[in-house]
Amino acid sequence: QVQLVQSGGGLVQSGGSLRLSCTASGSVSTIYAMSWYRQPPGKERELVASISRDAGSTNYADSVKGRFTISRVDAENTVYLQMNTLKPEDTAVYYCNAKQRRDPFLRKLYDYWGQGTQVTVSS
Repeated sequence: QVQLVQSGGGLVQSGGSLRLSCTASGSVSTIYAMSWYRQPPGKERELVASISRDAGSTNYADSVKGRFTISRVDAENTVYLQMNTLKPEDTAVYYCNAKQRRDPFLRKLYDYWGQGTQVTVSS
């Protein structure tokens, strides 16, 4: 089992910055990758950024490239999302996600989700 607890978020003006954090507990060593998703009001959930555990490779949605940075601190079992140059279009509920590989011989992954945090960017 993996538990994810998020912190950060809030209200910020356009052009400002926010930093989200997500701390994992439980079977941390089994996590294959961690990601940030967001769901704007009235829209579908979308992937924002992801980072792999082994290689540390990152992936970003085109809409946030150059503005957002995903990182992790293994000693703290925490993944961060640094959000700079925020725009009103970034307003959404942001969710932390962890993908767990329970069996190294199988490709199946299990998803765990944080509680979500509201990010509101005012113009």
